[in-house]
Amino acid sequence: MDKETILVVDDDKEIRDLVGIFLENDGYIVIKAMNGIEALEVLKKHNVDLIILDVMMSGMDGIETCINIRKNKNMPIIMLSAKNEDMDKIMGLTTGADDYLGKPFNPLELLARIKSQLRRYKKLNNTEEKKEGIIEIDDLLIDINTHQVKLDNKNIKLTAREFEILLLLARNRGIVFSAEKIYEEVWNNDFLESDNTIMVHIRKIREKIEYNPRTPRFIKTVWGVGYKIES
Repeated sequence: MDKETILVVDDDKEIRDLVGIFLENDGYIVIKAMNGIEALEVLKKHNVDLIILDVMMSGMDGIETCINIRKNKNMPIIMLSAKNEDMDKIMGLTTGADDYLGKPFNPLELLARIKSQLRRYKKLNNTEEKKEGIIEIDDLLIDINTHQVKLDNKNIKLTAREFEILLLLARNRGIVFSAEKIYEEVWNNDFLESDNTIMVHIRKIREKIEYNPRTPRFIKTVWGVGYKIES
């Protein structure tokens, strides 16, 4: 079995070295970068299975780095920050991070989270989607090629926009998407702050795919942040 490669991005050399030692002792290949710009260059040259990304870095911080990575990469990202505040966590998760850990942290806890994210990533990418274009979430089936959605083997009629929103969330399970991010991804246009288009579309999707839209199983609301489909 091939060893998994982890990119550690932190401007603190002691943290890079400490994390690197723990990961290498556990059998991982470790690549280190001291800032976001260097991390983006590493990703051009190497295949990376997971990224540990510090939030507070000079030049390009972790939030901006995460946004740039998510433009064409979907491997798990765990963010680290000395600011253990809710807003930091929200910012990290809404820009595409999969998990968040405050400093100082227990290396064993970080290792456990890494293993959890890698298991989740493998599970999501070991589906039939790559072979048949199918995503299955419990009894909800999304056929990417035919744009068909089935719930408990019954056809669900979604509009093109509704389908794209559902597909975006289904392909990125566990990641919280703000209304602005959903709009920009699906409509490919700038979001107007007063626009409630996404809220209306989410409500209509829930009416079609949820047995009880008031207590949704699939599309969850993260209050004050956005929407996600659980992994």
